[in-house]
Amino acid sequence: MSPPPPPLGRRHKRASHAFDAALDDDQLVAARAALAQGRWQAARGLLAQTGDDWDARAHRVTVLALESYTAAWARDWLLAEPESGDASVLLAVALVQRVLAGKEKPVRAREACRTASARLPVDPTPWLGLLLLEHTLGTEEGVVQLFDEVRHRHADHHHAHHLMVARLAERRATAGLDPLHEVYDFAYWAAEQAPADSPLAILPVIAHAERYRVLAAAGLEPADPAASGHWTGRRARQVMKAAFDWWLEWEHEGGHPRRLVDLNFLAHAKSCEGRGAEAAALFHRIGEHPTPAPWSYPDRDPLTAFRAARDSALGTS
Repeated sequence: MSPPPPPLGRRHKRASHAFDAALDDDQLVAARAALAQGRWQAARGLLAQTGDDWDARAHRVTVLALESYTAAWARDWLLAEPESGDASVLLAVALVQRVLAGKEKPVRAREACRTASARLPVDPTPWLGLLLLEHTLGTEEGVVQLFDEVRHRHADHHHAHHLMVARLAERRATAGLDPLHEVYDFAYWAAEQAPADSPLAILPVIAHAERYRVLAAAGLEPADPAASGHWTGRRARQVMKAAFDWWLEWEHEGGHPRRLVDLNFLAHAKSCEGRGAEAAALFHRIGEHPTPAPWSYPDRDPLTAFRAARDSALGTS
């Protein structure tokens, strides 16, 4: 199985300025800007403040790690504070991102993740780094083992569950629209295991979108998701109703660091379903924070797709 495509394909680079992985985390944006200037103390303070909010920590570390300069400044931080677990984690995930960009050898990133995990054994973030790496380079068995390591430390880890769904959706790519596909079993199981207020309740929608990506890439679904029956069948209606009902009940119950990822998936699904009023409510919450996935699925310009769907839902097209 091949991994899902990167959020922005080469043909979509012109739209990259519209997408910021930091989402609406202003503190993260400020720390990232300081780190670009070599002032790693801002990242140090941010991660110390984040503490053991593991989803927020994962979000902030992975976003900081995306920048080309992060590994170098994390090494400087380690020179100043050799025992810093936070610096070790940031360096490890930065090296993972360098591997995925073709600029580093996997063995070094794996070693750095293991070192970070040894320094912070309760932190799931080094294991998330390994999961990000093996999600692209590893076997399915290895991916499952790493997911278990993350989940052992934080059972409701948002990013790790999304990675698992994307990987499971790759199974039996030519099987067609199978409502019994194992990706749905996993998504429903995870949603049922999670607390009532957990955004993992929306995981079945993520599964449905990832399965569409796989089927469309295989030529089994139209390249235009709105033209696909994938979003209007019985399974789709069940998935979408449950997720939207959850959102209506829990949307004001606090700000999960990756909630905008979920809202983009849900708005995409409602747009494809033809539920304009419900999509409009979601677009209002998204504001100026679109995410490349799933608007890029299967191989579309994500910014164009997002704006077209938003304008249609809001009546401004």
